[in-house]
Amino acid sequence: MRRALPLIALMTVSAPAFSQTKAAPMQYPETRKVEQVDTQFGVKVADPYRWLENDVRTDKQVAAWVASQNAVTNAYLATLPGRDVFKARLKELLDYERFGLPVHKGAHYFYSRNSGLQNQAVLYVRDTLDGAGRVLIDPNSWSKDGATALAEWVPSEDGSKVLYTVQDGGTDWRTVKVLDVATGQVTADTIEWVKFSNLAWAKDGSGFYYSRFAQPAEGAKFQALNENQKVYFHKLGTAQGADTLIYATPDTPKRGHMVEVTDDGRWLVITSTEGTDNRYEITVIDLKAPKPTPRTIVKGLENEWSLVGNVGGNFYWATNKDAPRLKIVAMNLYARSAEPPVTEIVPEDANGAVLEGARIIGGKLIAEYLADVKSEVRRYTLDGKADGTVALPGIGSVGGFGGDIDSNETFYSFTSFATPATIYRYDVATGKSTVWAAPKVAFDPAQYDVAQRFYASKDGTKIPMFVVKRKDVTGPAPTLLYAYGGFNISVTPSFSATRLAWLEQGGVLAVANIRGGGEYGKAWHDGGRLANKQNVFDDFIAAGEYLKKEGITAKDGLAIQGGSNGGLLVGAVTNQRPDLFAAALPAVGVMDMLRFDRFTAGRYWVDDYGYPAKEADFRTLYKYSPYHNVKSGKAYPAILVATADTDDRVVPGHSFKYTAALQAAAIGDRPHLARIETRAGHGSGKPTDKVIEEAADNWAFAAKWTGLTVKPLR
Repeated sequence: MRRALPLIALMTVSAPAFSQTKAAPMQYPETRKVEQVDTQFGVKVADPYRWLENDVRTDKQVAAWVASQNAVTNAYLATLPGRDVFKARLKELLDYERFGLPVHKGAHYFYSRNSGLQNQAVLYVRDTLDGAGRVLIDPNSWSKDGATALAEWVPSEDGSKVLYTVQDGGTDWRTVKVLDVATGQVTADTIEWVKFSNLAWAKDGSGFYYSRFAQPAEGAKFQALNENQKVYFHKLGTAQGADTLIYATPDTPKRGHMVEVTDDGRWLVITSTEGTDNRYEITVIDLKAPKPTPRTIVKGLENEWSLVGNVGGNFYWATNKDAPRLKIVAMNLYARSAEPPVTEIVPEDANGAVLEGARIIGGKLIAEYLADVKSEVRRYTLDGKADGTVALPGIGSVGGFGGDIDSNETFYSFTSFATPATIYRYDVATGKSTVWAAPKVAFDPAQYDVAQRFYASKDGTKIPMFVVKRKDVTGPAPTLLYAYGGFNISVTPSFSATRLAWLEQGGVLAVANIRGGGEYGKAWHDGGRLANKQNVFDDFIAAGEYLKKEGITAKDGLAIQGGSNGGLLVGAVTNQRPDLFAAALPAVGVMDMLRFDRFTAGRYWVDDYGYPAKEADFRTLYKYSPYHNVKSGKAYPAILVATADTDDRVVPGHSFKYTAALQAAAIGDRPHLARIETRAGHGSGKPTDKVIEEAADNWAFAAKWTGLTVKPLR
């Protein structure tokens, strides 16, 4: 999100037919096969590349395989004429100032800022809202390659200290540290083995709460299952070994625990879960009680309960209990009953909008909704009466609205496909929004058309899809189709400078809001998971067919992209309909659906995928698992598989095995390559220079095989 040069209009570009693009057979490195066959429920499952699951850091054979794959891939990418053009342009497009949402604590405003091409955002502090900022934490000096990032950060209530985490090489593991704001000095307080954790200050600043796992066995840091997470309190000035254990569930080791402190500082709220579903158990601790004792107020891991705020013992929650698209309720913790009584405050929206989140700010409920994948923000009084809306600058996505219950000040960001993220200050008392930070990106949004379309999936379900292109691109053109389709995650309109490089060359971007996400609430999520997972693939395939039928995409000009669960999506649909796509870009994907739950965070994903050890789930998973369903005899699209050596979310063995299976199969002469990043993880914390390199490789690869002619914009 940096300064960009003016766009220069290009003529509409169409893709050549498949027969016009000849490919010489690729010479891949030889990959050793092993005689590994597992029998599951009477089915013999071959896994000839099991050895590629080993950690690249400790297994020399895997390291050698990675080096040989990268050598072949880099040699091929170097031949693509559009690669240098994209790389140069991406540097220009990404070279603009961008800000994160500010946090007001004590006499200070804290915020992140990237001046342009800095590899990592820097944490700044101001003494007034519009005053000059000074650097507080600059992670760009932490490593030579820029791959060590400042991840989470939380100022203390009085603004005198900042609790922050260090993320090295893209890993999910965090090292927690404390900085003194006045002196800029880092204290001796250091916490290790933190992952998937909130950080919550005690209101008096004496210390903080966090969640951690036990230290993994030697050599297992990036692959061992994450179990037995515990909540601790760290008193400033003491060693980690002296931290107080606050909450743990040793009898249910798969439960994870997130901790937060209420605005009034009285209550500790612990949210427990076992998977990725929003099914929580809620435990509270009254910190002012003579003997603070955990009290579980929501039992059973059945529904979502997200804290909105509290007024004394009256707690407000966003919940999907008896409301698939969520509602806001109040719960009285002072009531003398085993389970606190619940009162509905804001009912589920009657017109189909999904409640995304809410917060008490300035004595009002500020609620974010998603209506047909577009953000709305509504206000309510604490007794649930409608109190107007927050006027947004257009159709797009909002995020933020944090702050204190007794303050009228809050901040939010707004973005859309043609609108870079702008930060607004919102005054609850006056209802007015003012721009706090707006990026100065030198491109004209008026040159672009953003349209939302609805198309029919295989079973007739109407699926929304955004189509973005330059207005002068009026005929079939090379198209990049993206989706995610899982874990109740909604894919909303947002600006991407990297995608702009594709669009300004005359390419089209299509973003399909397929089932499995949260765009329409629980029913939409349920419709694309477990036994219904095939709906996700059908929705995506139908999107590709629609784009061609409507003349948006050229006959052989469709490239597909997805990451993580979206990488699984790309792998699965490529196996099912290789004829539909010209190029595929699966990144950090879950490719072995029979062993995903054996590594790091994989065990959480059973909520969406099911259990490989249960027969019904096994048969569903085996049917679509990308690694197990690569079939010889059909011409596959060109495929560039992306992963990273430090990905401890979806371990790289998934992509390694999938790549080996592709290269061993008789699936045509188009390239099937692996791009394996070093000192990078699942995506977060990736330095800007790596972002540029990856995007340039992806777009050049997609351009080659969709027929997009790449021209310097000079």
